[in-house]
Amino acid sequence: DSAMLQSLRTLGIQCWVGHDARHVEAADTVVVSTAVRDDNPEVVRARELGLRLWPRSAAVQSVLTGHRAVVVTGTHGKTTTTSMLTTALLSTDADPSYAIGSTLTASGLNAAAGSGDIFVVEGDESDAAILTYEPWGAVITNVDADHLDHFGTVAAYTEVFRTFLGRIDPGGFVVCCIDDTGAATLADEASERGLRTVRAGRADGADLQAVRCTFLGETSQFDVRRGDATLGRITLRVPGEHYVIDALAALAAGLELGFSFDDLAAGLGEFRGSGRRMEFKGEAEGIRVFDSYAHHPVEIAADLAAAKTVAGKGRLVVCFQPHLFSRTKVFADQMGAALGSADEVVVMDVYRSREDPDPSVSGAMVAAAVPLAPEHVTFVPDWSQTAAEVARRSRTGDLVMTMGAGDVTEIGPVVVALLERRDGTSR
Repeated sequence: DSAMLQSLRTLGIQCWVGHDARHVEAADTVVVSTAVRDDNPEVVRARELGLRLWPRSAAVQSVLTGHRAVVVTGTHGKTTTTSMLTTALLSTDADPSYAIGSTLTASGLNAAAGSGDIFVVEGDESDAAILTYEPWGAVITNVDADHLDHFGTVAAYTEVFRTFLGRIDPGGFVVCCIDDTGAATLADEASERGLRTVRAGRADGADLQAVRCTFLGETSQFDVRRGDATLGRITLRVPGEHYVIDALAALAAGLELGFSFDDLAAGLGEFRGSGRRMEFKGEAEGIRVFDSYAHHPVEIAADLAAAKTVAGKGRLVVCFQPHLFSRTKVFADQMGAALGSADEVVVMDVYRSREDPDPSVSGAMVAAAVPLAPEHVTFVPDWSQTAAEVARRSRTGDLVMTMGAGDVTEIGPVVVALLERRDGTSR
């Protein structure tokens, strides 16, 4: 069971824990997550009954009718950018509908039906699901090599984004974050197609540019320049350059939707994060514990850079869980290199998710690639021993970060409890 299922029950939705073919007997449509295999008993039974089988993206598209849909996609940062755009619009009179891949910290919700005509959607590119949508507007954060287990080649993965450009309403817009070369290339192609294109970023040539960026503790500040005019200054309650870029992209989309800079900036200033994105889990013995969804080398590097700003003079202790055997096999060396910016590193074994085990791949490959002295890196294959090892390596003033897309998110609260027990506090 989970808090999410409990919240669904309060809405009158019948929920089961576990899979059983009998669950679909009274259904006419079955929505299937990408994490669900073809031999799942409910999927098998649905096929036997001739029921309509939809991926999640098709289910979302079915409720976008009648709305100006804005789809936010990209290899990294799409959850945060979608969350920021939603929060910014909620500060206006838009009253948008939204569907995000994580919960907004401020509301505890990941989706809501508003009364306005705007619908903000996080678009998953991992299996080309974004090609189901026909948005009025779009944001593309970046294009980086990932999900090669599905696409096979970087070229095939990149092609999904190029095809996605053709699904955007010709009267709409696309925002591309041009600090990333992949998104910059897409911006050029979108312009050539005659699509209204907004280039956002810190780079020269940006239509909407972040300048005079400063980072202090858990905050980020930057001025926004459009052409020769400075629109104003934005203060974020989240740290790191990548959050500045995400916020700038959200701002660009909000401006294209017709809202004022002042209203959007005020909303961005109220953004308090989203679940598993530098999410604060607790503090004990003067040690702060955060959780991050980062699982790709680029994401790891960005979140650790932000974490070091928050840590100040304290050390950075990281607990990392590789996600998927296929991804670890390709990126183990880069993951290890990115983790090298921490002071202490604990690497867990691979979270298998939807994949079958690959005995040739383990978290030890990542640990071996971390460029720190051996006494500062360890591989802990036993999940139950991980939190204790993280707590053992932590001392007053440290910042602990759990990282990964799997059940490593459950480690943080255990670490806090162990630290509380260690110093006899309960905070």
